[in-house]
Amino acid sequence: MRFSKAVALSTFALTTCLLPLPLAVAAAQSDPDVASAMAQVNGGQADAAYVALKNRESERAGRPEFDMALGLAALESGRHGEAIIAFQRVLATQPGNARAQAELARAYAIAGDVDTARAEFETVRGNPAISDPVRNRIDGMVRQLDSAIAGGGSELTGYLDVEGGYDSNINTATDAISITLPLFAFLGPATLNGAAREQDAGFYQIQGGLSGSTPLSRQTRLFGSLLGNWRDNIDSRFVDQASAVGTIGLSHSLANGDVVSLSGQGQRFWLGHNGYRTSVGGDVRYTKRLSGDRALSVSGQYFRLNYDGSPLQDAERFSGSITYADKTIYGGLGGGKEETRRAGADQLSYAFASAQLGGEWSLGDKAAVIAGASVEHRNYDSRDPLFLKGRKDTQYDASLGLRYRFTDKISVRPRVTYTRNDSNIGLYDYDRWTASVGARLSF
Repeated sequence: MRFSKAVALSTFALTTCLLPLPLAVAAAQSDPDVASAMAQVNGGQADAAYVALKNRESERAGRPEFDMALGLAALESGRHGEAIIAFQRVLATQPGNARAQAELARAYAIAGDVDTARAEFETVRGNPAISDPVRNRIDGMVRQLDSAIAGGGSELTGYLDVEGGYDSNINTATDAISITLPLFAFLGPATLNGAAREQDAGFYQIQGGLSGSTPLSRQTRLFGSLLGNWRDNIDSRFVDQASAVGTIGLSHSLANGDVVSLSGQGQRFWLGHNGYRTSVGGDVRYTKRLSGDRALSVSGQYFRLNYDGSPLQDAERFSGSITYADKTIYGGLGGGKEETRRAGADQLSYAFASAQLGGEWSLGDKAAVIAGASVEHRNYDSRDPLFLKGRKDTQYDASLGLRYRFTDKISVRPRVTYTRNDSNIGLYDYDRWTASVGARLSF
């Protein structure tokens, strides 16, 4: 959980102040096994210390110095349940041992049992043998746990991103000079020009957003975000783009750490400085927490799309996906259906399936390589009235970039992207590449 690492670090610093010096010296002098194990724990070899002590547990359990060392080795090697048992054995024979009480509280906190952790810290705080500075630090950790019990604090983050570069195909159009329409084949090929053929241009874009959340209870949070984007193509006004997106939702954490969320979203999209489309819908998602900061998510979405001045395009979009993410890579599979809502527009309805894979790989403290690739296949419901056949598209996308952080809040990102839309109808067959440099401020 979010607070576990902070509590663990704070308590580690605290508990080093609680170990009475005579006890530490006596344990090291009288018990070489304990001394060796503690040296391994302090040297970052907690697993080795745990294995060595665990092999002696059946004959030595119940001795406070042995149980303390076993508990520390278990805790530092991620065996929280065994650490709790070992520290409880220490307290069974030494009820006033403040170090064991604090380590027990830390074990409960890391394991996610904040109620019991708070109670154990309260017991430590009441021990008259501890000094005022240590008691003050415990007070601070109790406040952290109280915040966690209430659901954590409110959070607000945001970013501003400015990017500029070159786009080889701003209108995602074919590079063909002419095309033949079956209905008018007797007239010969039709010449393509203007917006019907690909156009290149320099561009700049500005995007930013705010995201926040606040607790409604220990396990339930209200979250929301506002995002905006503006893209201007130099000397090519007709495909300039802008969008605004608002999201609000609830997330609920289950006892096992998994998260269920439900959100609603509205989006407004402008094209060529004119209103183009409004979409409203929602998302339901289940995220399974895996070990090692990994997660697996299953989600479903529904959106209603309304096009300004073009009601024939109005549609409903149903989709689902399964995604995996860890500290380095992400990947996913998805699919769904976009169904037009009016009769006579089935040629605009399609089913789709998609896959994506990407990641971020560190090159040191400040730099990282960012790469991603995706593919989506679209199969349209009925034949195109101009080309007299069903449209089938397969779109491939790839990107490669470098992120360099000047500070925790300011970074730059040069990148290149490539898109290839492979269609069985020449008018929709195109490729596109971009090269750009962006700067981001996070706050």
